[in-house]
Amino acid sequence: MTGFYRDGLCRAGAGDVGQHTVCIRVSARFLEFSRSRGNDLSTPRPEYDFPGLQDGDQWCLCVQRWEEALVAGCCAPGDS
Repeated sequence: MTGFYRDGLCRAGAGDVGQHTVCIRVSARFLEFSRSRGNDLSTPRPEYDFPGLQDGDQWCLCVQRWEEALVAGCCAPGDS
């Protein structure tokens, strides 16, 4: 389940310092970019009930990471 509060919504609150408010459809290119930045979103993490993301999945992303990916050419404006 995506979203800072794991409720499927890209919304932020007082505890969300990263502002996870950008909804994207992830691509393989974005997933590799994210992994290179230390945030592996494609590997399942059963201990957190996280199945891992695949190309085409939707995900709530923090504003700063979206901007980094956009500048790096790994997240097109139309992907958000």
